[in-house]
Amino acid sequence: MEFFHEPNIDFLGKKWYFLAFSLIFSVAGILSMLFWHHIPLGVEFRGGTDAEVKFVQTPNLDQIRADLDKAGIRNAKLQSFGDPSSNEVLISLSLAKTAESSDLTTGENTIIAALEKSSPAAQDPANANKQDLNNAPVLTIQNDLMSKDPLKLGTDADKKYAAIAQQIADFRKTPANGGVLSSISQLNGIVDPRVVQQLSQDFYLSNFAVKGVSVVGPQVGKQLQSQATLAVLYSLAGMLVYLWFRFELIYGVGAVVACFHDTLITVGAFSLVNKEISLTVIAAILTLVGYSMNDTIVVFDRIRENIKLMRRERLDVIVNRSINQTLSRTILTSGLTFLTVLSLYVFGGEVLHGFSFALVIGILIGTYSSIAIAAPMLVAYQDWTASRGRRTLAPVAVESRKRKGA
Repeated sequence: MEFFHEPNIDFLGKKWYFLAFSLIFSVAGILSMLFWHHIPLGVEFRGGTDAEVKFVQTPNLDQIRADLDKAGIRNAKLQSFGDPSSNEVLISLSLAKTAESSDLTTGENTIIAALEKSSPAAQDPANANKQDLNNAPVLTIQNDLMSKDPLKLGTDADKKYAAIAQQIADFRKTPANGGVLSSISQLNGIVDPRVVQQLSQDFYLSNFAVKGVSVVGPQVGKQLQSQATLAVLYSLAGMLVYLWFRFELIYGVGAVVACFHDTLITVGAFSLVNKEISLTVIAAILTLVGYSMNDTIVVFDRIRENIKLMRRERLDVIVNRSINQTLSRTILTSGLTFLTVLSLYVFGGEVLHGFSFALVIGILIGTYSSIAIAAPMLVAYQDWTASRGRRTLAPVAVESRKRKGA
């Protein structure tokens, strides 16, 4: 299948436009990383606590921030999470709140305590000695039922109340509830009415629940940063060595420069939109490094073949012809891959947003760099070697001959 029949586009003639495009986006990303959003690292790399909180009503981020400030939690990062109708907020605490030797639930408990101060049910004097059922762990529910023993189970109470507590927690997490119960009476039909009655005496329901918490200490965060950086650098170095043996050193340098260009623009895009870089994003970056390299190798392989077949042609003509010959293949493979990752970005949900966003940007830039960055570097290298009287890859362009003769 071909999209174009014998195209003859002068890609090298537009190299200055390509260079301007790359410079604009690269410099914008670098400036953002240095002076604006910096590199927005996820909790895996920076260390700290991320808590996903679901509210009964639409959350007011300003009010939540004020409640956290009153509780002594300064500079907490808040952002809406998931679908807007889900009423979920991601609260990120700094590393100062998460010490390697401290209780890993400290950050979660601090957030719960801060938000309960603005919860109407928590402020009700009638609930002063009660616990919050929406945020109560399974063990807390189990211990309360065991101490009161509403079913009069006697010595066999521990196992049965453990099962009941887990049943309550599972019901709380069902998609219909989303982690937040609006009334204790919802448990009728799920557990024994005597249990529901006892829970209504010992528990109340706040207007929020912490659905999930990610905690990473400072040592782990630094280690993951180092490993992620080395993974990217090792992959680029491995590609350079492979292409050095597969083609020539200049081919490897061109491909690695193109991949570095792709990585820089992708990370810069995350900084510009202030989107966190997580471990899954690093996996996506490594994926796009391989994808971009594969696309570049296809073009390079055609260039090498055409150098043998078109011995009398200049390298710039050979490179243009090679890019045009592989253009249909490039558009077909890159286009289908792009549609796939775009579907992941649109329909994949919040969990896949970072991963799919990196691939969407990476596929576009990786395809572009194979044509606009890697291939023109061969011509630039040849012009440079010709001016120094060294061996060239193919016949030298007219302009280079004139410079050498002069």
